[in-house]
Amino acid sequence: MPAKRLKVATFNVNGIRSRLPHLLAWLEKEKPDIACLQELKSVDAGFPIDEIHAAGYGAVWKGQSAWNGVAVLARGVDPVESRRVLPGDAADEQSRYLEVVVHGLVVACLYLPNGNPQPGPKFDYKLEWFDRFITHAASLYASGHPVVLAGDFNVVPTDFDIYDPKSWRKDALLQPESRARYETLLRQGWTDSLRFRHPDERIYTFWDYFRQHWPRNAGLRIDHLLLNDVLAPRLHAAGVDTWVRDLPKASDHAPTWISLDQAPVKAGKATKTVKAVKAAPASRKR
Repeated sequence: MPAKRLKVATFNVNGIRSRLPHLLAWLEKEKPDIACLQELKSVDAGFPIDEIHAAGYGAVWKGQSAWNGVAVLARGVDPVESRRVLPGDAADEQSRYLEVVVHGLVVACLYLPNGNPQPGPKFDYKLEWFDRFITHAASLYASGHPVVLAGDFNVVPTDFDIYDPKSWRKDALLQPESRARYETLLRQGWTDSLRFRHPDERIYTFWDYFRQHWPRNAGLRIDHLLLNDVLAPRLHAAGVDTWVRDLPKASDHAPTWISLDQAPVKAGKATKTVKAVKAAPASRKR
């Protein structure tokens, strides 16, 4: 029998209400076991939980009117929320971070600030948020649990991750400060799944709406799934579901995914993991 594997994906839906048919079509066809969503652009009450349940998924979400918003969907189960704010700034009210335990993994879903225009306060906020995330990621990495950091990082790691960097040099996604922080994160030991599985391939996850970027495959790689050393040995494959980007009125991102070999679960292990992670401060699902 073929080995059973776990599929984890991240998808910036760019408006969950307007792109709900696309999301549901993708869930039905690709059947990810875990799906991290960004840019819901919906308040909590507007999250389409009935449709998500009908598709066979449980969900935890944190919305925000018109902007931001993150969610984690899980096939056949309800994710267990462990954190819904990034530590380090009690005054930060933007909905950009959600942490859950599901299918034996600790999953951090993030929508890192874009930072444009730069220089300016939006770029300053991006770097400050990134610094807080790096600090928190270090504790997750060292937790002893299998951890995946999944989301729209709004960072193009290298020039190899963009079709042509010349016209983007002033963009916040390519700034040396942004890239340096991504490198700092990786130096903690995280494995960049997509690049690890495709070391020599120009592979993209985002195509701007302007200047025919999608038809020309003029893309950027800004959606990432990073694995700690506990989880990285289970990485089997990684890819991008580009067919979703080709749908009418699609999001400018395509779902990015990994498949993981299933680890045997000893009796009581999953419960202990949930209890350990839930010990972190967290509020209840709204």
